[in-house]
Amino acid sequence: MNIITPLLQLIGSLGILLYGMKLMSNGIQKSAGEKLQRALSVLTGNRFVALLTGLVVTMVIQSSGATTVMVVTFVNAGLMTLTQSVGVIFGANIGTTITAWIVAIFGFNFKISAFAIPVFGIGYFCTILIKKSGYKNLGEAIMGFGLLFLGLSGLSDVFTPEQLGWLFNIQGSGFLAILVGFIIGVFVTALLHSSSAFSAIVITMAYNGLISWELAAAMTLGSNIGSTIDALLAAASANADGKRSAIIHLMFNVFGTVLALIFFHPFLNLVVLLTPGHANSNIAIRISMLHTVFKVLSTVIFLPMQPFLVKLSQKIIKDDKHGKSNTYKLEFTELIAKDSVTTHIIQAEKAIADMTDVVSDMFDKIQIGVTQRNGDFIEKYREECVLAEDYVDQMHEQITHFLIKCESLQLTEKQLNHISGMIQIVDELEDMSDSCYATIMLVIRSIEKKMSFKSEDMERLLPYLELVRQFLQFIRRNINKPLAKEKLELAAELEDGIDAFRKDLKKVARKRLEGGADVKAELLYIDLVRRIENIGDNCFSISETLVENK
Repeated sequence: MNIITPLLQLIGSLGILLYGMKLMSNGIQKSAGEKLQRALSVLTGNRFVALLTGLVVTMVIQSSGATTVMVVTFVNAGLMTLTQSVGVIFGANIGTTITAWIVAIFGFNFKISAFAIPVFGIGYFCTILIKKSGYKNLGEAIMGFGLLFLGLSGLSDVFTPEQLGWLFNIQGSGFLAILVGFIIGVFVTALLHSSSAFSAIVITMAYNGLISWELAAAMTLGSNIGSTIDALLAAASANADGKRSAIIHLMFNVFGTVLALIFFHPFLNLVVLLTPGHANSNIAIRISMLHTVFKVLSTVIFLPMQPFLVKLSQKIIKDDKHGKSNTYKLEFTELIAKDSVTTHIIQAEKAIADMTDVVSDMFDKIQIGVTQRNGDFIEKYREECVLAEDYVDQMHEQITHFLIKCESLQLTEKQLNHISGMIQIVDELEDMSDSCYATIMLVIRSIEKKMSFKSEDMERLLPYLELVRQFLQFIRRNINKPLAKEKLELAAELEDGIDAFRKDLKKVARKRLEGGADVKAELLYIDLVRRIENIGDNCFSISETLVENK
């Protein structure tokens, strides 16, 4: 029992620590992380802005793994370039050191168990007594904060020479000891999926004298490589650039660690020199300083080498096969779901924007067909439009399936409404593509059957088409934004204008029929007018959905 009891306490304390970190990260992400995560998807090309954004996001959500997984996802979705991702990855690596500082400063200066339980209680009552979802999420983060220190208190009690000295008591500082510590750091961090949790363990063991300063440093350096596991797993199904961003994350940590190991003792001397109290400093503070100095120095060295890292990653990961694929795929990655609902939502929004572009391009073909109406149009665009229609059908199926999977995640009411709205929008876009395709086929049939229309009759269609095109552009500009009521009024004006045009055009066509015009041609003309109006109806339905999701 003297052996089993400490081991069980170790497992329990570690579980509480990891769950506390997860709860704290999730709560912060739900309350404040969404805006920061969205900031990642609209970054500029400035590497320093990217670095600062990655640093702030990671400090807030307390997980460099979550940040780098988001980066891989955004690069894969085309929301972020490979070059932009480098700065964010570097910033995330610096931001992750905040947890070590929290543990070092708050965990060993006073009895943490004395306030861990009250903090957890405050957080719990925030979640059940305060109705606002933002405060509930903050309460969840506070609960996680309390559990983190409760777990840390348990680890501190069990990581002592009396309890686990027989298992963990490595004081060596030679090459072999450093190598073993480094390997332990790599594999344990990869197993835990958290360098922050492993840092807390290392700090606790070192503080209680179970491992030497040199061994703690080697373990900390190893954890930097183990922390890349989440990004590498997320990149497994990504495109070439998505894989490259994960490789750059790995290279940053590997290259930096190799340099630190080559100059191991001078590097430790620098850390000691920078730590208040120097050799007599609190070892917990010293390990946190080592973690930060390593990350900052690595960033200073490698940030100017950003173009070299990008080119190296391009040599390692070959380009995807050239040529536009006629198959659409939107992957739902469970690993990302574990860390961030918002990442999935942003990914779906990008897919819907792409779908809108494909439908808009199909509509442009209608305008070309109405103005040209010759065999060249059929030869050039028939097959292209068939492929586009099939592609939109695939997008409809894949995006809808993706969004239904998103509904199974832990969502806020606002997020659930947003996803429901997106499903409706995807349905409308697919219906719009059907109308575009049917209209193009009517134009092609009129050319093949050599139907004759007066030039003024076809010219009357042009302002009608232009009005619908404006409506489509309006939708594209606002597709993923909550639509203000005044903008809905503008949408209603466009819809009313399209309806008025349709009535006038149909009235003129009927008069031509009564005057003895070609029946087949006039019926086709009326069908053209009706199909184009359906596209306007779809646009208005999307506008109403965007207002409802505000």
